[in-house]
Amino acid sequence: MSSVLFVAEHRRGDLRDVSYEGITAGRQLADALGGELHIAVISGDVDGFAESLNTPEVDVLHTVEVGEEFDHDVYAGATEALHAELDPAALILPNSVNGLDYAPAVADSLGLPYVSDTTALAYDDGLTATREMYGSKVETTVDVDADQFVVSIRSGEWEAASGAGDAELSEFAFDAEVVDDGARVQGFEEVGEGDVDIADAEFLVSVGRGIEEEDNIDLIRDLVEATGATLSSSRPIVDNGWLPKNRQVGQSGKQVTPNVYLAIGISGAVQHVAGMKGAETIIVINTDPNAPIFDIADYGIVDDLFDVVPALTEQFE
Repeated sequence: MSSVLFVAEHRRGDLRDVSYEGITAGRQLADALGGELHIAVISGDVDGFAESLNTPEVDVLHTVEVGEEFDHDVYAGATEALHAELDPAALILPNSVNGLDYAPAVADSLGLPYVSDTTALAYDDGLTATREMYGSKVETTVDVDADQFVVSIRSGEWEAASGAGDAELSEFAFDAEVVDDGARVQGFEEVGEGDVDIADAEFLVSVGRGIEEEDNIDLIRDLVEATGATLSSSRPIVDNGWLPKNRQVGQSGKQVTPNVYLAIGISGAVQHVAGMKGAETIIVINTDPNAPIFDIADYGIVDDLFDVVPALTEQFE
């Protein structure tokens, strides 16, 4: 009972970033426990997903061939069955829309303590989970006094695992009929009119209230076009109706982890920072040298964006 089980996540045929981040989180916890790391892939192209997730950190990969997309009852039932088979100390799930759908149900069914939205995990005679509260203004730790537990991890907090491994492959048979309540997912419909998924972008140019007027966003679009980046924004821009909801970064928008995040006219409210602090390189343009976003910036320019952005655009063109 010292192993760790992590359930990967995929959507519409693609593994989510948190699947690779979960391997890193799981490996760290498994090492602390002195056990193995087991990864489960439920539904969809399980063989293809398993091949992608077969990194050096993984000991065993379990494939559960049932259905194509996420289904609450199937995922909850299959996860509980895997847990009964493996009896792991730790069950790790993504703190995503899907993960939050079934993680509490699984923990309740198994009668185990559950800690959600964790940003760090440590084990020394017991689990200590780190969480952020009050819009990420306060960091707290939760000590779990139990031999077995369930946690969900926030995307962007762990480095993504990579490389080729030689994990053992195991097919896990699960009969979905045993959890058949008459309801099944029949398809997937994208919400909104989004033409891009900013969560997949490698270079984001994000604009905030410092742009002052909607017409000034064209200035940012010129830079986006010149750099080949993707346009995103903070919440005030979306609330004003200047950009659609699918472009919003932050706790009430999307969490992003691009290679480069260029924040223009964004002060750095905790809700926004929580959605982008996992970016590899953060560049900030702001007139206020005391803006909170400078605290997490790798590079900063204290100047008027209306002077800096055209000069950058000209350089890239």
